[in-house]
Amino acid sequence: MEFSNDSLKKVHELISHYPEGKQKSALLPILHIAQKEFDGWLDVPVMDYVASILNIEPIEVYEVATFYSMFNLKPVGKYVFEVCQTGPCMVKGSDDIISYIKEKLDISVGETTPDGLFTLKTVECLGACGYAPMMQLGKTYREHLSKEKVDAIIAECKN
Repeated sequence: MEFSNDSLKKVHELISHYPEGKQKSALLPILHIAQKEFDGWLDVPVMDYVASILNIEPIEVYEVATFYSMFNLKPVGKYVFEVCQTGPCMVKGSDDIISYIKEKLDISVGETTPDGLFTLKTVECLGACGYAPMMQLGKTYREHLSKEKVDAIIAECKN
């Protein structure tokens, strides 16, 4: 397993921003590159590969990858619904939205639909409390969620 030439170039460019011995500082963006390049998730061999490039211990990569919800540690669907479950979203009904998505897609949190289209995750604050309840779908936020909006988002993704 290796990064593509373009990705490896980006990785080395990122590492070059930090002084010798501080290359671990490039870990977060390199994990994003790795996740994008290696099928949308970080399995142990991928994390070990990143550790070897950064000349750090694999456990240092595992600690970071398991802490942040933006990293997937198992295969995910084409569309990942990351529903905020922090206080303001909960007050505005995120628990109901999560339950509705679970029922609608017939999956639990952390699972992927059998067709590989959808994964449901719960995450901590996404910083859009004024738009609660909300979720992140790819690089976009979906805000003021309701059952009708969830239905529309699912239909949009299926098309």
